Amino acid sequence: MKPKASRTGRPPRQRVNDPEGTKRNIVDVATREFASKGLSGARVDAIAARTKTSKRMIYYYFGSKEGLYIAVLEAAYRSIRDIEVSLDLAHQPPEAALRALVAFTFDYQNAHPEFARLVMNENILNAAYLARSKAIRPLNNVAIDVLRDLLARGQRAGVFRRDIEPIELHMSISALCVFNVANRATFSTIFKRDMASPRALTARRAQVVDIILRSVKA
Repeated sequence: MKPKASRTGRPPRQRVNDPEGTKRNIVDVATREFASKGLSGARVDAIAARTKTSKRMIYYYFGSKEGLYIAVLEAAYRSIRDIEVSLDLAHQPPEAALRALVAFTFDYQNAHPEFARLVMNENILNAAYLARSKAIRPLNNVAIDVLRDLLARGQRAGVFRRDIEPIELHMSISALCVFNVANRATFSTIFKRDMASPRALTARRAQVVDIILRSVKA
């Protein structure tokens, strides 16, 4: 027997007893909405319309649009940091490990432009909502710990300079990797170059890896 249609003419959404799956679905959809429109431009109605749940349940799970936005930021940072951990850098020689980390960061940024857009939007807001998160700082501190260990191993092996500071190196890697995403539209237009083509990405990736490795070598 088919479910009765609602007043809008659409069948009612069927309830699914999977709260974690529902929350993941909401965050996935909200990520695209916030990345493209920012916090002020995003609409909970638009998010709800594209999820497997309702606006009421979004507020039930996240409390407010701002609460959902913070959850999106946390999920975005958690995703990249979780994959970094899976790279198992500690069991690779220092130079190979740093190459793998930089290459991964470049590939991830280009495969997930929504991450760069979320970070840019939050910078416009002066990191006001990131500061309210209890999860984001610990997540990123782990990334610095990984770099600190990697640098220490390279310094003991005599292949890395001893004056490299982990946060400064993290900043350089992030800046070089995100540029191809953050400035793609303007650079492609100004210089008539397709920065998203496989050839352009391969060349830029190699250049970024080389720049970082040269900057830390003893």
